[in-house]
Amino acid sequence: MLELKNIIFDVTEDDGSTKRILDGISLTLDENKFYVVTGPNGGGKSTLARIIMGIEKPTSGQILLDGVDITDKSITERAKMGISFALQQPVRFKGIKVHDLIKIAAGKELGTAEACEYLSAVGLCARDYIEREVNSSLSGGELKRIEIATVLARGTKMTVFDEPEAGIDLWSFQNLIHIFETMREEIKGTILIISHQERILNIADEIIMIADGKITKIGHKEDMMIDIIGATLEGGICGRIGAGLDQEFGAEGGDN
Repeated sequence: MLELKNIIFDVTEDDGSTKRILDGISLTLDENKFYVVTGPNGGGKSTLARIIMGIEKPTSGQILLDGVDITDKSITERAKMGISFALQQPVRFKGIKVHDLIKIAAGKELGTAEACEYLSAVGLCARDYIEREVNSSLSGGELKRIEIATVLARGTKMTVFDEPEAGIDLWSFQNLIHIFETMREEIKGTILIISHQERILNIADEIIMIADGKITKIGHKEDMMIDIIGATLEGGICGRIGAGLDQEFGAEGGDN
């Protein structure tokens, strides 16, 4: 179980002023539940994900994992404790092969056949990718799927995805939904996804709405759809609810 207690995150602007990105976020994420965080762009969603992983440190507040205070723990320490994070734009690793990356993620020696199973699960032909380097020769969509394969290999108690649909084509997106459902059934961990996509919202146990750095509502999709549509219209991203599934998704930069 992950607990966030009154998380505040401020940044200093170029002119020396302070801007509040997260404003008193308190949240409890239970084991074996699937959460989706949504809301208008600039609301603080991706910042929240980075704070959970330890990429950013809150200005104030407390983070507990299974009752242990991890507020000041590093990314590496949190990873060892069982938190995984899938970036919106995956990192390239020149000189490291896909097989090696999956073995590192799993934390153990993996045979080629076992490593290939993770690639097949994300819709990649293992024969074509297992010995390739994780470098600029791979497209954004390929990198995204390889990153998700490494998350599967880790099988941690807490997994955070920041807009996993970015750069994924329609066929892969449908497969991605199946992966999330399988993770919930087999890993029995907590899944938190930053997303606007309706098909991901559909499979969530709970949806968390964040706007202006605050949680504005938590509930099931049926109870929140009017709020979701209103927030996306206000945020200028109305086309991303449902409509974006008929074309290839493009990665977006900047905080969400």
